[in-house]
Amino acid sequence: MGFFGTFFGTKQEEEITMTKLNIGIILGSTREGRVSSQVGAWVKEIADQRGDANYTVIDIADYALPLLGESGGDASGAAAWSEIIAKQDGFVFIVQEYNHSISAALKNALDYLRVEWNNKAAGIVSYGSVGGARAAEHLRGILSELSIAHVRVHPALSLFTDFENGTDFKPAAVQAASVEQMLDQVIPWTTALHTIRK
Repeated sequence: MGFFGTFFGTKQEEEITMTKLNIGIILGSTREGRVSSQVGAWVKEIADQRGDANYTVIDIADYALPLLGESGGDASGAAAWSEIIAKQDGFVFIVQEYNHSISAALKNALDYLRVEWNNKAAGIVSYGSVGGARAAEHLRGILSELSIAHVRVHPALSLFTDFENGTDFKPAAVQAASVEQMLDQVIPWTTALHTIRK
């Protein structure tokens, strides 16, 4: 092994002991007729081909999360929401633009937690009439407050060119490359921030 290998180990040993990162692909809409599940499945398909992390689609609609602080609401899903988010090392947020911002459901889900989000990295995939750009910019401010490092590359999907009739997701070929570039930034940032949380 040699002198340095004895004290510091080898690169191969480090790779064996390092488990794969967990990246949650969070669907940011819960409304009926949403298309976020189509976008999330597409992102996961691209991501899984990389083999560099464990990618999981996380649907806010699967958790009972009434408005935070609302009396009499069924918040039975809060513990499970905390648990699934805590298990993730990083995120990809699927964000749709509602009135120049993110959905109330996503904002509420973000507000439910604090430390579970801290010191993790995230990418954003948005969609809307202008690619969801304004929603993505609002989300960036919220992520910063939660100590989530958001990467620069941001796939922006147009309701006019990436969806048929506004409902059937058929992305332009160039969009897959944008997702790859985003993940090329998310993975190293997630890896680096993982060391902070150890």
